[in-house]
Amino acid sequence: MKKLLIVLSFALVLFLGMSLESSAASSTYTVKSGDTLYKIAKTQKVSVANLKSWNNLKSDTIHPKQKLKLVKSTAKTASKTKTPSRSTSGSVVKEFTVSASAYTASCKGCSGITRTGLNLKKNPGLKVIAVDPKVIKLGTKVYVEGYGYAVAGDTGSAIKGNKIDVFMPSKSNALKWGRKNVKIKILK
Repeated sequence: MKKLLIVLSFALVLFLGMSLESSAASSTYTVKSGDTLYKIAKTQKVSVANLKSWNNLKSDTIHPKQKLKLVKSTAKTASKTKTPSRSTSGSVVKEFTVSASAYTASCKGCSGITRTGLNLKKNPGLKVIAVDPKVIKLGTKVYVEGYGYAVAGDTGSAIKGNKIDVFMPSKSNALKWGRKNVKIKILK
């Protein structure tokens, strides 16, 4: 009986040690080829802004084998700053008018994969806008008048300055949207 108790105690200590080690390992992420900050943020359920802040990143550029922190140094701070990726709220940082057209992933020759790695063909319900990253950073949450809450997740060769392209799941919806001036709110 005494031997069984010693073996069980040893197994418990070993198990707890491995649990602590795996929880520490899950607080970092090793970048793989093809990863984007947006894709990592979505899968890890953190915001792009937090990833950049926690890792002192000045741009959206990341490299394979790079290690990224997935939480701030204290769990209390991380839980306060964690932002849901499809939030329908947030404080407005900036508001301005843009020229908005619409696009679809169904066009001939379109891959359906956005600049941030979203697959729009597999996820036609996503609310995504194409932006000029010099005006609106990729990964930014926005509210577009007449479209709703979305994420700046794509770019386009004709999208320069105060122009956006809103993603529509079908060509008929994109044509119905047309081109119009709308107010956009950049959310924190």
